[in-house]
Amino acid sequence: MKVLVLFAHPALEKSRAHAAMIRHTKKIPGITFHDLYQLYPDFDIDVKKEQALLLQHEVIIWQHPFYWYSAPPLIKQWEDLVLEHGWAYGTGGTMLRGKRIFNAITCGGPRSVYAKEGRNRFTIRELLYPFDQTTHLCKMEYLPPFVVDGTHRLTKDDIEKYALQYKELLELLVNDKLTATDWSRVEFLNDLLPFSQPIQS
Repeated sequence: MKVLVLFAHPALEKSRAHAAMIRHTKKIPGITFHDLYQLYPDFDIDVKKEQALLLQHEVIIWQHPFYWYSAPPLIKQWEDLVLEHGWAYGTGGTMLRGKRIFNAITCGGPRSVYAKEGRNRFTIRELLYPFDQTTHLCKMEYLPPFVVDGTHRLTKDDIEKYALQYKELLELLVNDKLTATDWSRVEFLNDLLPFSQPIQS
């Protein structure tokens, strides 16, 4: 399975977690790492190039920080331009049918604040519903997210554990070792892997 990582972070130099995840990601054969902010600092997206990349991969990952309960603006620009009517959805829009896709995100708060009783009132899965529905419209298979939470309080060792967990997930995807039965029973893809117990923050 070929895996496309669509990475979007406007301030990567400030992110310990994403830097560690990327370091491991680039070592895995079968992974295409695609840095959207590096390629499109002016937001002038090459739609045909992006669509061709999507067609060349079976699994797509939106990797980004969880900005204001969503993603950095370049992800939205990418969605608006690349997922064209008649290509990705709508009449004749079946080019992405059956592809797997999910979000790999970092967020400052721990998992406990993302709950009905928590400060943020909604779970991360609920806040990601717009991505879920977008990919459903495109007839893609939306998987649970991979989440590095509580990043403000994580130690260097904690971050490395999450990065290694992400590496193991990517290797499972490349080798087609994850099934719908596996991911349908977990809230986060992390929960399928070693270090699945939430790291205390």
